[in-house]
Amino acid sequence: MKRLMTLGALLIFMIAPLLASAGVPLDTVKTNVNSVLDVMRDPKLKGESGKKVKEQKIMAAAEKLFDFVELSKRTLGLNWNKFTPEQRKEFVELYKTILKDAYVDKITAYTDEKINFTKEVSLSETTVEVQSTIISKTAEVPVYYRVIKRENEWKVFDVVIEGVSLINNYRTQFREILGNNPPETLLDTLRKKVGKK
Repeated sequence: MKRLMTLGALLIFMIAPLLASAGVPLDTVKTNVNSVLDVMRDPKLKGESGKKVKEQKIMAAAEKLFDFVELSKRTLGLNWNKFTPEQRKEFVELYKTILKDAYVDKITAYTDEKINFTKEVSLSETTVEVQSTIISKTAEVPVYYRVIKRENEWKVFDVVIEGVSLINNYRTQFREILGNNPPETLLDTLRKKVGKK
């Protein structure tokens, strides 16, 4: 149950679209998370009939929320430099699909947990960590997510739930594959995972 709640918490932040203009990150996130919750609670989107529309809204919001290129670079770390421009582009698309596929089913089952936004911590001139807590009847789950300022908007490049970073989780898996293999091996593994091969 706790693990499902943790995944649910991650997904709330994955689907919350950030405002186009760069404002205070915490306020921006809070406003948009609340708007996403309105979609999740929309009685017109309940049941199987509304599932497809809800998923489409989630997908569209995820595209607006995440900086998938930044997330990909940070996940691969130094291995990013081993990829050609074409391989990088394919990796970003495959990784994006994996993240969406892994979590969309969980978020559509979201219930009415309460979210408290506690504070924002500056990490650098262009990055901020917004800290929050998901409160349910049985537990409190800390969810921190890191945003980066890109021109006139804030984009998420990592989510940390109960001390576990999304980037670090995937980085470990990908580093094992890339340890003694070329980038094509990882790409082939991801293609199989998303059913493109």
